[in-house]
Order: sequence, then C-alpha cells, then structure tokens
Amino acid sequence: MQTLQIDTGVEEFEVNGRGVLRFNPGDPNLYHRFFDLREQLAELEADLTRRTKALEETPDAGARTAGELVLLAEYDRRIKTMLGEVFGKHNDFDALLDGVNLAGLGGNGRPVVQNLLDALAPVLQRGAQATLEATARTAAAEAAAARAARGA
Repeated sequence: MQTLQIDTGVEEFEVNGRGVLRFNPGDPNLYHRFFDLREQLAELEADLTRRTKALEETPDAGARTAGELVLLAEYDRRIKTMLGEVFGKHNDFDALLDGVNLAGLGGNGRPVVQNLLDALAPVLQRGAQATLEATARTAAAEAAAARAARGA
C-alpha cells in the first residue's frame, strides 16, 4: 500500500497542560463553524435559563438543586458535542479540560465556555487572515502571469 502525506495545515495547541487540541486555524470551514457556534450557544443558554427558571417552582430545594445539576451536566455534554463538530471529533474536550463542566465558572468569574471561546477566537482570526492574504497573493500572481502571457 502506498501512503500519501497531505499538508492540511493542522496545528497542535496544548490545553492547560492536559492534552492537545488539533485543528487548522486557517480553515475557512472551521472559522464559519466556530462563529456559528456562538449563536448556537446563545440559543442553548436561553434554553438552559428557561428550563432552570421552570425548576424554581419545585418546592423541594434538594430536588430543585438536583434538577439544576442535571441541566448543567446536559448543557456541558451538548456544548462538548458541538465543539467536537466544530473542531473534529478527534478532539475530546472533556479530556482536554479534565472533565470540567463548561457551565462552571473559571477563576476570573466567567463561564469556562466563554474563557475557551475567548482563547480560541484570536487563533482562528489570525488563521483566517493568513488564509485571506495567501489567497489574495495567489490571485495577484495568477493575474500577473495571465497578463504576461497575453503580452500586456
């Protein structure tokens, strides 16, 4: 069997000393999926808020707390599934984040999911910018070659 080695632009990023996140920061498809994820997360958060509010009417405080914890665990699983769809299923966000629930708060008081997105956004923006610049350079070189071939 022959082997093909294809440069896909995949880079590796160590996450909190726990594991490696692998993706191509210049992949336009990933870029769009990532920024679509922000909208999906807003919808998911609104659903979580609505469902948590419905639990407020549970008279038993223990049952209410248990219900809220179930909702947060579900929220965490759903977000990690979405992240796998954005970055590839080979990236296990539960392992990368050592099982931390993305609804939990980081040391800065912000949700862990927000800290994660904020850390990834500039990497993807730089990758997208590099892709756009490379595409523009290629288009300019091809246009110059076409003009030269026409004798212009």
